[in-house]
Amino acid sequence: MSLLVLGGTAWLGREAVRAALARGHEVTVLARGASGPMPRDVEAVVADRGDPTAYDRLTDQDWDAVVDVARQPSHVAGAVQALRERAACWLFVSSCSVYADHDTPGADESAPLLEPDHRDDDGFETYGERKVACEQAVLRGIPGRALVARSGLIAGPGDHTDRTGYWPLRFAHPATSDGAVLVPDSPLATSVVDVRDLADWLVRAAQDRATGVANVSGPVLPLAEHLATARAVAGHDGEVLAVAPDWLEGHDVQPWSGDRSLPMWLPVPEYAGFMARSTAVAHGLGLATRPLADTLHDTMEWELRQGPGRPRKAGLSPDDERELVAAARRERGATH
Repeated sequence: MSLLVLGGTAWLGREAVRAALARGHEVTVLARGASGPMPRDVEAVVADRGDPTAYDRLTDQDWDAVVDVARQPSHVAGAVQALRERAACWLFVSSCSVYADHDTPGADESAPLLEPDHRDDDGFETYGERKVACEQAVLRGIPGRALVARSGLIAGPGDHTDRTGYWPLRFAHPATSDGAVLVPDSPLATSVVDVRDLADWLVRAAQDRATGVANVSGPVLPLAEHLATARAVAGHDGEVLAVAPDWLEGHDVQPWSGDRSLPMWLPVPEYAGFMARSTAVAHGLGLATRPLADTLHDTMEWELRQGPGRPRKAGLSPDDERELVAAARRERGATH
């Protein structure tokens, strides 16, 4: 199979290239190269997708499949316009952030979407709306030959968002002198999809020329079970100090990501279904996922290789963790 990957130098794109090469496919990568070096053993096309001439070197070739992971509507629309007559099938990686509501566990692909935003932007505030616009460009521009993969939270080695690596790393290296780790006490349902499993599934779907729309994520587990798995992977035997979401909010701890945050935690009930959507369609198309423990172990090993002290996009700093643990213990002591 001849496969074109649009953006094959960053995390998921690079894994898709790896999965395709492992199956013996011929791979071409179009990317700026700003997110990393071009993969080896591929035909490399260095181009900026914001340039109207970005696809000129590709329009005289035919492709069995195109994989696109972009988030900018103009990039997706431009690729579709330039290459749709050259591709037998098209796979676009979208996100479950496209849905208008996240309060219903088990919701499937028919759930209402956000209104599309066709403007290019790097802000998270319009991420879901921009992905809706990207989906529309693909599904309307390549009818009957496209698969839209609405990914859940992507995990695994290389997680530059720092969301899925935070917990195994913190359990492996607690900030407190006695090994206590602060966790949210929440009934939230969680799921992640290992980047390697998502990439393997995309290549398999390309081979099968799958079409339609599919939510793609791993098994749904309570947040407490996700945290227990991270703790077991890290070999943590210190205290687990569970505090209520309203306590965290009262101490200026943010959910999900950003400064002074706790990853994997979201408010309920409004996000009760955010990581608990139906993935029956993806499993029907051959999705296979590895155990969460394997994903978290490999992510922790990757985190450890990055070294200490790097700036993080999610989680508590060691100083914040120590401050919050002390505050929780003081307040608990005052009530007994």
